[in-house]
Amino acid sequence: MADFDESLQDLDVDAFWREGYAILPDVYTEEEVAQMRQEVMANASVGGELTAGPLKHVLTDGKMAAVAKKLLDTDDVIYGGDSSATINGKIRVWHKDNTDRLDEKAPDWDDRYTQLRFGIYLQDHTEHSGGLNLKPGAHDICDLSSGPTTYVRSRPTDLLVWSMRMTHSGAGTLLKDPNRPDPEPEEWNSFSEDEVAPLHENRLAVFAHIGANDKHARRYLDYLRHRTYIANMWRNHPFTPEVIAELEAAGLTVRDMPAEVIDDPRTGGWKEWQPYWYPGKADPEPKVIYREKVVEVPAAAPAAPAKPAASQAFVPRYSRAVKRRLRGVTKGAVNGWNAAAPKGSR
Repeated sequence: MADFDESLQDLDVDAFWREGYAILPDVYTEEEVAQMRQEVMANASVGGELTAGPLKHVLTDGKMAAVAKKLLDTDDVIYGGDSSATINGKIRVWHKDNTDRLDEKAPDWDDRYTQLRFGIYLQDHTEHSGGLNLKPGAHDICDLSSGPTTYVRSRPTDLLVWSMRMTHSGAGTLLKDPNRPDPEPEEWNSFSEDEVAPLHENRLAVFAHIGANDKHARRYLDYLRHRTYIANMWRNHPFTPEVIAELEAAGLTVRDMPAEVIDDPRTGGWKEWQPYWYPGKADPEPKVIYREKVVEVPAAAPAAPAKPAASQAFVPRYSRAVKRRLRGVTKGAVNGWNAAAPKGSR
């Protein structure tokens, strides 16, 4: 039986800030998990963030808000419409979810980062593959390689929460041998079937962003305005007054991002993540960002020499014309001389 109050009371705040994540056990009942699995499947036909479909209660029941308030030591926590339900997600590359992912001089790394990602994995991952990989402690390191790899052995009744600066990946591989180290994401197909714990037929998960209502939240939601996928989602699924009221009743401050982007043509232009400007930021290097992989752009071919101005080009052009004219005159004179000469001397 779920006992959220007990899980919340036992939540170790210091351990969260040290490791970058926490697992709250027995937050949901088996019946609630079964219901959410049905709702995830139904949500696939609805689209939009969680409040647009049958999973709205995941946000409005107040559980995520209460966890965020305890971890962040504030009663002012914000939701802006960044949530989703996934079916058999396969983002296996290491990545971070915050705004400034690869630039340690950027504002996200000024101080303690206050934006959280919540996850509910609606099937067992203690004996099944397909769960979450983390690098504990990597929420305080601005790269994608530091830290040990940990496969999170979660149960479907658990609520997971991690810093959005945490290095993580999805669709992880669980080995049957408990003495072997957890595999790296790119090693998912490096083991025989007998070595790997099986997958569930459908791996379903629910995710949501909630954070302190501060400068980090403002920067993150401002950045999201530029992302194509979420700007389109917000335009297609605006918040209703009833939804806003329910979220606020659950203890959440609401930033109405759908209203901000719906008529703004400047939003939604970034199909992939890219560095976000801040005061003092150096000019970006010529790189293309695809997910978390950085691809160097080939050097551009040398530019063709600039054409001279008309006044500069006139002299050589006139000289060439004179030479052609003289050659023609000379050739014509020779041909005329030969034609006029007596036959015997030709």
